[in-house]
Amino acid sequence: MSIFSSFNINSSGLTAQRYRMDIISQNIANANTTRTADGTPYRRKVVTFAEKNSHTPFSRVLRSSRDKYSGDGVKVDGVHEDMQTDLTMVYDPSHPDADENGYVMYPNVNIITEMTNMIDASRAYEANSTAFNASKAMAMKGLEIGKA
Repeated sequence: MSIFSSFNINSSGLTAQRYRMDIISQNIANANTTRTADGTPYRRKVVTFAEKNSHTPFSRVLRSSRDKYSGDGVKVDGVHEDMQTDLTMVYDPSHPDADENGYVMYPNVNIITEMTNMIDASRAYEANSTAFNASKAMAMKGLEIGKA
């Protein structure tokens, strides 16, 4: 493990959480988008993460010794549309996207859930930033030891 590995791990966490905040922002911005380019309502997007540079499945890591765990950070595994949550149907016959019965399909975005996720991602980003700064301070102290 090199002196820079902690910087790499923290920066991967910072990047992942920033990307998560971007997707959450898209969800909030499109909470009332009833028609996208393909003609359907916007669907909430969810970010999934995976271990960075992992060559062993998680179950094997649990069964094996700790020195086999790579611990190289996190990466964005993908962005998926939330197909589990149903779209919201609202009766509004005057809406241009209303069906023949007067119902409009709105996105499956819950603003409260998204704001909670935004706070969670923001706190995770802050924790990674704090760990990065602590690693930087330790590296600087290590360099000062060499001066004496």
